[in-house]
Amino acid sequence: MEAPEQEGWCDQQKQINESGSVVTHSNGHTIHCLTIIGQIEGHYISPSQNKTTKYEHVIPQIVAVEEDPEIDGLLMLLNTVGGDVEAGLALAELVAGMKKPTVSLVLGGGHSIGVPLAVAAKRSFIAESASMTIHPVRMNGLVLGIPQTLEYFRRMQDRITNFVTQNSNITKERFTTLSMNTQELVMDVGTVLDGPDAVEEGLIDSLGSLSDAMDCLSSMIDKRKKKRGPGRPKKKSD
Repeated sequence: MEAPEQEGWCDQQKQINESGSVVTHSNGHTIHCLTIIGQIEGHYISPSQNKTTKYEHVIPQIVAVEEDPEIDGLLMLLNTVGGDVEAGLALAELVAGMKKPTVSLVLGGGHSIGVPLAVAAKRSFIAESASMTIHPVRMNGLVLGIPQTLEYFRRMQDRITNFVTQNSNITKERFTTLSMNTQELVMDVGTVLDGPDAVEEGLIDSLGSLSDAMDCLSSMIDKRKKKRGPGRPKKKSD
């Protein structure tokens, strides 16, 4: 391996170890690959034995992707059990607000608050073997059983429902029905959708694998470049 190639490979390995992300160069495109894995860690630190995605690390990455003129698009790979609601929504809102092409791919699972993250991209894919769990907002620890607490839960659930329905093809009524299903989960309320079901419900755009997601992202990048024209310089905010 030549010195420049070896140096580039070492830089990639360092980036993967530190942030769980990597920047790839293929077919004239520069793509940032972001992984959302394990539990999404928010305002409270999860136990050390938990595999986590720290949202304070991911937020700067998303901003950097949007602002870096050298990066053409974002590929987001998800295999998450969910986690902090507000942290997950913050990440989802950032991805949804990007101008650059974005594609998500659910592998293994995109459960709970992973659902808004999956639909936040401009195009979403799910592996046939993957699944997604839709359920109402839950909270661990001591909770005051008063009307104000129930109202807080309802408003938080509305935020999630509105975001998901605005960024996918599922209706608010259907999403609520799936969330409140009492016939499927033994110890909880909600619904588990496998890959084909998630597409049929309109939650995810397409079934697909990594190659499908990459092909879609490349096509979106080419279309965006063609729309801007070869003579127009890249803008950091575009």
